[in-house]
Amino acid sequence: MLFQRDLSALTHISSSSAQTEAIPPVASRNDATLGIVSLVAGIAVFSAQDVIIKLLSDTYPVHQAMTIRSLVALPLLLALVAVTGGVSTLVSKSAPLLAARGAIMFVSYTSYYLAFAALPLATCVAIFFVAPLFITILSAFFLRESVDAPRWVAVLMGFLGVLVIIRPGTVVFDAATLLPVLAALTYAVSQTLARKLGETNSAAVMTFYGNGVYLLAGIVLAMAFGGSGSTEGMHKSLSFLMRSWSDPSVRDLLLMAACGVIAAVGLTLLSQAYRSTRASTVAPFEYVAILLSIAYGWFIWGEWPDFIAWAGIAIVISSGLYVMARERGGQAS
Repeated sequence: MLFQRDLSALTHISSSSAQTEAIPPVASRNDATLGIVSLVAGIAVFSAQDVIIKLLSDTYPVHQAMTIRSLVALPLLLALVAVTGGVSTLVSKSAPLLAARGAIMFVSYTSYYLAFAALPLATCVAIFFVAPLFITILSAFFLRESVDAPRWVAVLMGFLGVLVIIRPGTVVFDAATLLPVLAALTYAVSQTLARKLGETNSAAVMTFYGNGVYLLAGIVLAMAFGGSGSTEGMHKSLSFLMRSWSDPSVRDLLLMAACGVIAAVGLTLLSQAYRSTRASTVAPFEYVAILLSIAYGWFIWGEWPDFIAWAGIAIVISSGLYVMARERGGQAS
């Protein structure tokens, strides 16, 4: 799911987000139906990537899947850059900051994927949706954006929902539940940087730089853990990180390569979504990702959230939707 957020998070998390994206003509932004359908389709595509990564997590290392995905995505994203602004836009004065943001995104996505190996898919996705709340906090302190008291309450409630899901101090607590929290925090930092970078760089350029960093980092990890011994007996997330590269079957190689295609197709769908109508109209539909993860988890792995987890998920979704509603109201006033 995460690779898609490079574009969409630029547009809908805070009261100034609709101002930081490149604003297309008004005529292209008034089709709410097209926007919603495009967004839900994009979320569905990226949810399939989450399933693929989780399926591969018992056999291959995370860096192998990321490297192959990034290799496949590279020419596709280059074509997207060429179509949206021209290859020359890759030559940016912000290149060092773009690369730094890519490194932060790499930490975010790697943390998120590592959690898949040990946790139910729905748990990972639901916890990660605390990211908009982190972005609200960072926007207030570093971008000096105004956040009213009701939104602060919603942020606190969202974190309470995450605690309900994680249940620290209980027998069901798994340290891997902290990985999606780390993923959400680093993702929020990267998207806060994107607010400034988005003033002079397109979403496609930022995503291309990020993909380049993922590719290089994946290769570095492959070299670092290439001589690792057996990971048997390790925590599943740690094993997913430190496992040595292995020759994939044709089926698994195609699954890894499919993630690269998913990255390009999903980004295009989300681009269409946020260019078809107002971000505040389509953004709430991103929570479809949680419902899809629950469905996939139940159908493929027999996972089903218990009552407490459902309560936490409901709190996280409600707080996020409330923050969006307050921001939408603030923009309309």
